[in-house]
Amino acid sequence: MRNRILALAALGVALGAPIAAQAQTGITVGRAPVVVDEGPAIAVEQRPAFRDYVVEQRVPAFHVPDRVVVGATLPETGITYYDVPQRFGATTYRYTVVNGATVLVEPRSRRIVEVMD
Repeated sequence: MRNRILALAALGVALGAPIAAQAQTGITVGRAPVVVDEGPAIAVEQRPAFRDYVVEQRVPAFHVPDRVVVGATLPETGITYYDVPQRFGATTYRYTVVNGATVLVEPRSRRIVEVMD
């Protein structure tokens, strides 16, 4: 009986440790949360110029059956992502056109962080 209690206590500590580590050090165990409320990646005053840039580049539009909203994840294959030019601000996001809307996407997770309409 005593061994079972010790085993359960050890299991509880082992399961609780990643949560404590995450709270104290910022380490995330499992899937990292996606932050989508950091503010716009492209300044509001630069958006018309960015839209013109995308039209000039003749970026092909892709279609997905889901709604194009902030936080949605785009498919792993079948969509091409493009670098945002430096003149629109330094960003690690990529852009593409989906269902007629230009979107900024976090490249690793393929999550939409901004819809540019």
